[in-house]
Amino acid sequence: MNQPASVHDLVQSHRITAVIYTAAKLNLAEALRDEAKSVAELARLVSADENALRRLLVGLTTIGLCRQADRDRFAMTDLGRQLDETAEPSFKDWVLFEAEILAQSWNGLVESVRSGKTAGELRGGGDDRYAAMSDQPEFIRRFNAAMVSLTRSIVPKIVVAHDFATARVVMDLGGGTGELIGSVVKHNPHLQGIAFDLARCAAGAHAHFDRLGIAERCRFVAGSFFEKVPGGADTILMKSILHNWKDDRCEVILRNCRDALPASGTLIVIERIMPELATTGTQDRSCVMSDLNMLTGPGGRERTEAEYRRLGVLAGFAFVGTSGIGSFSLVQFRKVGH
Repeated sequence: MNQPASVHDLVQSHRITAVIYTAAKLNLAEALRDEAKSVAELARLVSADENALRRLLVGLTTIGLCRQADRDRFAMTDLGRQLDETAEPSFKDWVLFEAEILAQSWNGLVESVRSGKTAGELRGGGDDRYAAMSDQPEFIRRFNAAMVSLTRSIVPKIVVAHDFATARVVMDLGGGTGELIGSVVKHNPHLQGIAFDLARCAAGAHAHFDRLGIAERCRFVAGSFFEKVPGGADTILMKSILHNWKDDRCEVILRNCRDALPASGTLIVIERIMPELATTGTQDRSCVMSDLNMLTGPGGRERTEAEYRRLGVLAGFAFVGTSGIGSFSLVQFRKVGH
């Protein structure tokens, strides 16, 4: 990314979010899926004002999501096609989640920095976003869809980064509707899989396992990892779980994992790794912005590798190693003792 000319350039970033969100809501990527189209045709397809739509398409062109074939004909770029719900990868659900839900919580960043409290704590709702959203079905649906789109984009890297040859039963802790464990089991025919999460994710997970044709090898178990993690797995995965919670809550999760694993069992933590010294690099910026998102949202934090190692050792694990998988890292631990 080119260095911004001024703070004035940086502070307008919210406009780019709004432009991308509008394109996603209008289903522009789907309407432009096959070929360049005229603004008039597109306006009919997405039910928009022709003049206003042209202005939006020009905006999308300047940020690389569209290309202008001529004055009144536009097409999606490869980047823009990621707004298509059928694309691989597709980030459409994440765009909708970011703009409709996450962006709202950032309005409280000033108070969160002043007080150290999350948005939920400032509202008096405590620090458990997931318990608070139990009566918000639309939030749950949007959240789960966004997590699936993010997980799906890094699954190929996870499958390559870790050799599951010696594993027999793998559990995905906080596995949602089974996107990660489903892919791991699909790519490793010898494995049995378990998705462990709150009961509200069960129906989606069962349907996903059926679609993949692995229902006989993959099951869903309902429960809370703060209470008990079920036994039966020799390897536990957890992606984007620990960053949601403060250290004391992470210690509970990790100790419950240790209790559930057999001797020398494997724990794989998949998280962004905070830099010891931050730079202006794209990956550092992405991680630090995620850290601030945790501050304004659920109350956790992104951590350095040393901080994850410390949490693992305190819970009774030995650190094995770290592998980079794009913007995330795979941190592996082994259970110590019995």
